Amino acid sequence: MAKALDGIRILDMTHVQSGPTCTQILAWFGADVIKVELPGRGDITRGQLRDKPNVDSLYFTMLNCNKRSITINTKHEKGKEVFRKLIQSCDVMVENFAPGALDRQGFTWEVIHELNPRMIYASVKGFGPGPYEDCKVYENIAQCTGGAASTTGFDDGPPLVTGAQIGDSGTGLHLAIGLLAALRQAEQTGQGQYVEVAMMDGVMNLCRVKFRDHQRLTRGGLSEFSVPTHQGMGAVPRAGNDSGGGQLGNAIRCKPGGPNDFLYIVVQEAVWDGLAKRIGPEVGVPGLATDPKFTKIADRRKNQAEMWELIGEFALKHTKRELMAILNPLDVPCGPIMSTEDLANDEHVRGRDMWVELDHPQRGKWYNVGMPIKLSASPAVIKRSPTLGEHTDEVLKQVLSYDEARINSLKSAGAFSAPPKKAA
Repeated sequence: MAKALDGIRILDMTHVQSGPTCTQILAWFGADVIKVELPGRGDITRGQLRDKPNVDSLYFTMLNCNKRSITINTKHEKGKEVFRKLIQSCDVMVENFAPGALDRQGFTWEVIHELNPRMIYASVKGFGPGPYEDCKVYENIAQCTGGAASTTGFDDGPPLVTGAQIGDSGTGLHLAIGLLAALRQAEQTGQGQYVEVAMMDGVMNLCRVKFRDHQRLTRGGLSEFSVPTHQGMGAVPRAGNDSGGGQLGNAIRCKPGGPNDFLYIVVQEAVWDGLAKRIGPEVGVPGLATDPKFTKIADRRKNQAEMWELIGEFALKHTKRELMAILNPLDVPCGPIMSTEDLANDEHVRGRDMWVELDHPQRGKWYNVGMPIKLSASPAVIKRSPTLGEHTDEVLKQVLSYDEARINSLKSAGAFSAPPKKAA
């Protein structure tokens, strides 16, 4: 079956998480992603957080499926020769090195563009050009500098980062969107271009509704917050589990009271009457639906602490799944807090191919999160990550048309050998 990105070849110079997220999703769309790695070591995450000795870590395998791995010493003149040929043979090059890393090896945007005018050169940076350009950025730093952490957590506590990798993986997804747009333009113009996404910028984009509230604060308070916020605060506060939208929402503890025994509930205007009539008699307030403290959304906002207390009393009589079954017929939007264990064993998740079993020649059986974007005509087929340098000869033969003698000559010259270690 033909894939959406069949015929697109990507030179993957990325490592760790942000860049590999971008190139993996493009590989799932069908692009031929050639991951260039340092001989002897490869992507640093191959050895990070290992759960099995001398085997590629899950950190690496879960971000590098459907790719081919070639090892090249790009500091060796013969290695640079091979790298230049790959640049001329690919449509896209993606990197997430520190600023100037490839420039110092002689591969500036100008040089790359001269070698291949159609080449799209894509970069993930921490901050991008500006006063912070040379500062190092990692996942949690991006969350903090992009506005996410300051608005996450409870009002009386410290800022919190989220478990969702919005700094790294979120930026990788932004870059993939930029690459698809640039590829479309290259089809029309025959010219490549430079595509850059800064992690700080990507996080800011994901915090768009917080910047909505930032401007609303100049005109009044944010009445949807359970802790009242007032005009003139200047910065959007931490929202706890408030929905942050026009409707009230919160995570409510359920039976038996474990760390993830919660159901998130959104109380819309249209569902209050049915919800109140269902829970009121069981919490000792049979007239809850007509209680003037709660009849209108403005009233519920003013008295939401009491409203949530009543809903919470009802919830503690039921498990999160039981409560979900009660609320769904009432059209109350709700969803259980799903732990990683819940999700890994969930029938719905398995049915959507979002928890996929794979087999690795060294690791054996393992699981990866599936492709979240579903194409009806060309669904993704997820394949395991490559071992270090597994496809070196294959890429040299298929992509560069090198014969065995030339490959052996380059190997003898050291084009694919690990650089000598620097003396201490």
